[in-house]
Amino acid sequence: MSFTEEFGTRVTVVDHPMVQHKLAILRDEGTSSKQFRELVRELALFEGYEATRDLPLEDVRVKTPITEATCKMVQGKKLAIVPILRAGLGMVEGMLELMPAAKVGHLGMYRDETTHEPHEYYAKMPEDIASREVLVVDPMLATGGSAIAALHYLRKCGVKNLKLAVIVAAPEGIRAVLAADPEVQVFTCAIDRGMNEACYIVPGLGDAGDRIFGTK
Repeated sequence: MSFTEEFGTRVTVVDHPMVQHKLAILRDEGTSSKQFRELVRELALFEGYEATRDLPLEDVRVKTPITEATCKMVQGKKLAIVPILRAGLGMVEGMLELMPAAKVGHLGMYRDETTHEPHEYYAKMPEDIASREVLVVDPMLATGGSAIAALHYLRKCGVKNLKLAVIVAAPEGIRAVLAADPEVQVFTCAIDRGMNEACYIVPGLGDAGDRIFGTK
């Protein structure tokens, strides 16, 4: 069974040729932190297009230099972007290029290196987060632990419409997220073959946070 058959319409793989090209450079261990950050931003922009494809539109009248025309605009939709710190910060700029009016929340999660369990250490959300469509962003979806904890937190805040955008995902992580939240939609640029014993995605792209910020 293919991943498309297994995950159905709740998972979207953004596999545009330019996405695949940029992802190949992103995976390369020789890619510099500067270029890595630029690529994460660009890939987030591509994903943002797909994640907002279902936004409702309304007709508006616009006066062009020639005449009046009926055009389409997004119908008063309130959006919020919530990066899972710290690696998720690398995707925020690309998302904001597409939707500059969106508000940004921040959710800090770290993974215990022994148990691999997520722990929350910081949360700051827009006051009206419950009334917004929320896009949670994090470059990697490995075990799914941090993503699930983030989704649970936002559900407790009253958020009804949740989407998760990652750049690379392990099938185990997708399965865990879909099982933990029966309504969330997942967007990814690639579904890799799995994880190693240290719970790193294989082939993956290494530690996204370290590569974005030039740390080890």
